[in-house]
Amino acid sequence: MGVAIRVAAEDDRERVVQLLDDAFRDDPVSGWVFPDAAHRRDRHPRLMAVFADIVFAEGRVDITEDGAACALWLSVSADEGHADEDHADEGHADEDGPVQLREAVDPDNVRVELVGRLTAEIHPSGRAHKYLWMIAVAPERQGEGLGSALVRSVLDRCDQEGVPAYLEASNERSRALYERLGFGRTGRPLELPDGPRMWPMWREPRAGSATGA
Repeated sequence: MGVAIRVAAEDDRERVVQLLDDAFRDDPVSGWVFPDAAHRRDRHPRLMAVFADIVFAEGRVDITEDGAACALWLSVSADEGHADEDHADEGHADEDGPVQLREAVDPDNVRVELVGRLTAEIHPSGRAHKYLWMIAVAPERQGEGLGSALVRSVLDRCDQEGVPAYLEASNERSRALYERLGFGRTGRPLELPDGPRMWPMWREPRAGSATGA
């Protein structure tokens, strides 16, 4: 049987935030952003809520029909991504985002802002693509193929439309999953200061599947 997937509605927001919190609270990057476990339990849900709200407003949230997994996607235009020196002034407004994120989530925690700045700096520009920001599976349902099904549902559309996809893997397990789905590492890994690595990964649309984009 296939996995039933639908686009999440606003009344799914609480469930989406809970999935993200449960799935990422012990992720290496979350542990780096919030080293103290008690503080992480308090502030991590706030961070996940902000992420969810951004994608509900600007992108697409897919969720399995049973509410066990979700994926957050953004459509990135060709002129978005990291700003180069020739476009530094144009990127100024986007640079305010990490500051606003820190102020909303944990004002005294510079790592909340820093992780946003560093991932923005490595985000590729020059080609329109789909950006898989986050994918979360309820801990008790991991290993059932729900995450793969969620990603494949969008990658199938990418192939049909001739659109590439991009993500940053935050741990070895997720990196291996994405490699199986056709993503390859692009550029150098992001080394968080005194922290874990993140791997930028890119997937070209599958040859023969595009419909002439």
